[in-house]
Amino acid sequence: MRAVVQRVSSGSVTINGKVVGEISKGLVILLGVRNGDTAEDAKFLADKCLNLRIFSDAKGKFNLSVLEVKGELLVISQFTLYGETRKGRRPSFIDAAPPEISEPLYRLFIDYLTASRLKVACGEFGAMMSVQINNDGPVTIIIESKENK
Repeated sequence: MRAVVQRVSSGSVTINGKVVGEISKGLVILLGVRNGDTAEDAKFLADKCLNLRIFSDAKGKFNLSVLEVKGELLVISQFTLYGETRKGRRPSFIDAAPPEISEPLYRLFIDYLTASRLKVACGEFGAMMSVQINNDGPVTIIIESKENK
């Protein structure tokens, strides 16, 4: 699994002109699932996102996690994170897991985050969405659940 994690002052997701999820200070997580990913990957990645120290302490150092600042989380499913672009001009998505595999893992990832008792909002799996991200910093980190081969 791959997550693009952005520290935000706010974020929202809109589908067909209707806001379906929004957060204030916290993390927007764009989540991709690849062939071969498992529940273990979802747990690892959720734990990593929750405990990633990218919020500033009183001295301005990255020492605090979203848990410690009691931030909020917005999760967006994004299969295009596994777009392969080395050959040609059109991305290949052969490494992205099909919906019957990726959707349950996406939901499991959200369940792990929800267990933290932080506010968790999300988009709609497979929908065309408009995502508003007010990146704070900017701070953007890419996390892989296993070595990218």
